[in-house]
Amino acid sequence: MKRMRWLALVSVIALVLAACGGDGTGDTTTTAGETTTTAGGTTTSVEPDPDFEGRVLDAGGCDYGGRVEKITALDEFTVEFDLCGPHPAFLAQIAFGVFGIQPEEHLEATGGAPLDNPIGTGPYVLQEWVRGDSVVYQRFDDYYGTVAPHQTAVLRWATESAGRLTELAAGTADGITFPGTEDLEDIEANPDLVLLDKPEPNIFYMGFTNTFAPWDDVRVRQAVALGIDRQRIVDTFYPEGSETASHFTPCVVENGCEGESWYEFDVEAAQQLLADAGLADGFETTIYYRDVTRGYLPTPGDVAADIQAQLQENLNITASIEQMESAEFIQQSSAGNLDGIHLLGWTGDYPHVTNFLDFHFADTNLQFGDPHPEIYEALNEASQLADAAEAAPLYETANNAIKELVPMVPIAHSAAFFAAAADVDGAYAPPWGQVMFNFWDNGTDTLVFYQGNEPISLYCADETDGESLRACAQVVEALYSYTQEGEVQPQLAEECVPNDDLSVWTCSLRQGVLFHDGSTFDANDVVASFTAGLDASSPLHTGNSGVFEYYDYLWNGLINAPESDG
Repeated sequence: MKRMRWLALVSVIALVLAACGGDGTGDTTTTAGETTTTAGGTTTSVEPDPDFEGRVLDAGGCDYGGRVEKITALDEFTVEFDLCGPHPAFLAQIAFGVFGIQPEEHLEATGGAPLDNPIGTGPYVLQEWVRGDSVVYQRFDDYYGTVAPHQTAVLRWATESAGRLTELAAGTADGITFPGTEDLEDIEANPDLVLLDKPEPNIFYMGFTNTFAPWDDVRVRQAVALGIDRQRIVDTFYPEGSETASHFTPCVVENGCEGESWYEFDVEAAQQLLADAGLADGFETTIYYRDVTRGYLPTPGDVAADIQAQLQENLNITASIEQMESAEFIQQSSAGNLDGIHLLGWTGDYPHVTNFLDFHFADTNLQFGDPHPEIYEALNEASQLADAAEAAPLYETANNAIKELVPMVPIAHSAAFFAAAADVDGAYAPPWGQVMFNFWDNGTDTLVFYQGNEPISLYCADETDGESLRACAQVVEALYSYTQEGEVQPQLAEECVPNDDLSVWTCSLRQGVLFHDGSTFDANDVVASFTAGLDASSPLHTGNSGVFEYYDYLWNGLINAPESDG
């Protein structure tokens, strides 16, 4: 199966050794004074500035509990990350577009909130965000990598998959995300269209918040885990090739499926658990969801209705359904404010098990209510082990605790697809990261791509939504990125090299790279961008919501975070 190639993406050794430019970045090796031609332009090395004053982000130690002790601009083109312990997934993590780099001057000028005017180094300059209609990009002719073959790229959106397919079939779109399951055969049969396999690791789940009754009783959560026919949901609503989840993390991710498989469907056992909890006659609750199609949830309304019916039929639980606006749903579910069941999912951002487990079950994540030390303590220990075999028993412990405590019910690992016009050269759908429009060539001056929803903002250091991340990726780049096949590659860094125990990473940066405002990329931009995300006391730590979820979760907490009221 095509998905088996994911296994090659998650080798820690490959991540540590990755140092050479990959697909589409343009290889550049420079020494002082040289000019090197790259795939899309020129990169000129810069003479060292003797007056350069490097920025430093200093946590003052590691007692705050996070991963980062210090980030230092050693010189104009060298950044050192001093971490609080080994971090084997460092390269894969910094390739995630949330950790994109913007000019320090721009971050300061916008007060740390470039929500609709990002400045990056990527293949496109943002021309205009027409609220409710489109995001319009212009080609960046000074891009050091693969320059776009078209002058303009337009990102539009349509909530319904049928609406996106209508645009594609009419020739008013060149590519779309996630066509409906019911349309896959028609796309394959249409000579004017092509179905793009998107081998993304993902998970769809039902989440509970244990600070609300009766979800504070583990027997109630276990009852729902046993009383929902997950296979029925997959068979009815998911495309061929999808799998009923045995674990939260797809098994193609190394160490993802250590430990026991999930519960089998057993209505009698589920009803007994409810009786033991004093709820033999059931109770009332709410199912919350957003009507946004994702690879992990192709038909959200239909799935919500089926879960509602199963709860009533199997467990005598009466559930109303509440559809929420997408941004509000994400914010409220992330904060643990939804009293009931929330339907959510996850698409892998970087090729390591920490991306699935550490984000969702960390001690800082309130989505499922009070975090469980039985889960997060094992995850914290495992995340510092470079040897995957050595870490495996800890992931077994964590997965078994997830099964016992049931903070959520894993439903499906979905097969996923994009679609494109057949006359587009270079169309692809990556397993990790975002599709980059500069590789698509429709033979005209304008490329149009449709996704499921409008971006929440264009400052993705403080966003988690896939539509926002795709919009940002065209403009803002990170130190590393992913090839079209999903392998980690240098991007704004030429390489990042670790010390022996993977606790200090030294990154040599590309020289002569220009931001879209004409300023030159250097090490201070890297430190400023990470400061904006990581340091809660920084005037740059503003963003959109101010939560900076990915910085918080993936770096094990923010520096100078205010004390919790809880």
